[in-house]
Amino acid sequence: MVITSARLQNYRSYTDSSFEFESHVNIIVGPNASGKTNLLDALYYAATGGSMKPSSEHVVRHEQSWARIDCMTSENQTRTVKIKQSPTGLQKELLLDDKLYRRLPKDRMLPVVLFEPNHLYFITTSPDMRRQLIDGILEKSQEGFITLKNKYVRTLRQRNALLKQPLDQVRSQIFAWDVRISELAGQYTEERLKLLRKINETSSEIYTSIAGNQHSLLLTYESKISATNYASNLLTKLQARLELDHQRGFTGYGPHRDDIGLLIDDKDMRDVASRGETRSILLTLKVTEAQILEEVHQQKPILLLDDVFGELDGSRRKSLISFMQGSQTFITTTDADVVNDHLGKNSYLISTS
Repeated sequence: MVITSARLQNYRSYTDSSFEFESHVNIIVGPNASGKTNLLDALYYAATGGSMKPSSEHVVRHEQSWARIDCMTSENQTRTVKIKQSPTGLQKELLLDDKLYRRLPKDRMLPVVLFEPNHLYFITTSPDMRRQLIDGILEKSQEGFITLKNKYVRTLRQRNALLKQPLDQVRSQIFAWDVRISELAGQYTEERLKLLRKINETSSEIYTSIAGNQHSLLLTYESKISATNYASNLLTKLQARLELDHQRGFTGYGPHRDDIGLLIDDKDMRDVASRGETRSILLTLKVTEAQILEEVHQQKPILLLDDVFGELDGSRRKSLISFMQGSQTFITTTDADVVNDHLGKNSYLISTS
């Protein structure tokens, strides 16, 4: 299934614009700040039920009270997102062939892989972004993971709120919260570990193919809590470090503090990886994500490539193009010729200027 058309009303920078798409490569071309990334974001929203951007604060166009995305697929399915401003924040409705959803279940999502230049920096500098990279795959591939993650986040917030109370009050109430958060953390961590094991089955092979030389690539789970019996170990740690958590006013241990390690030939990539090797790692992770989503959804994912060609050298562009084969692809750029030079003119141009 591919997206054949989209209409955006009051969505971010768009007032009312319509677009037609092809089933292969669509090049979205225009100057900076012309809405190219906003169009990708709308497609991502229609496919998955959420924005690809960290904040949805500016989803509705300035001085408007609502926004709407309407997409049509190759199977004549209509996918509509309605977003309204309200005193309590944004309210959204997702309609698939007029059936209403508040949150799309996994089997109603379209598989999508997003690749943007910021990912190159995030995997080397930000533990939070590395966690999001793994959690993002789980959200799109594992039924119930979003619910599990939301339960954990809510429980974490409640524990943190309690930690801001006087210590005697905290001591009298904290154990029940510690038990609950540890149970959820154990389930949360196990889902991450299963995904890392899945990625590691093919990571070295894919990385070697992209890099052109024999290498190993291994993803590891980095935590101050032992992965064996994570829930019980976390409960022990939370009880032992209660006073420290109280002094800080937040919970210092758990999945929200864990990290994902990336090892090239058994060495931490943050210490040894060149810019080229970092690009190869990210391409490996995106190829693996696409394979996992294709396996889960039984169809090739839609690829959203936000201004990435300029970040890659010739050999990695070839790897990316090979990765794109058979998938509907959307590429944003300020210079369509740069992309077309590598695609042999086999693409459809869309202008946002």
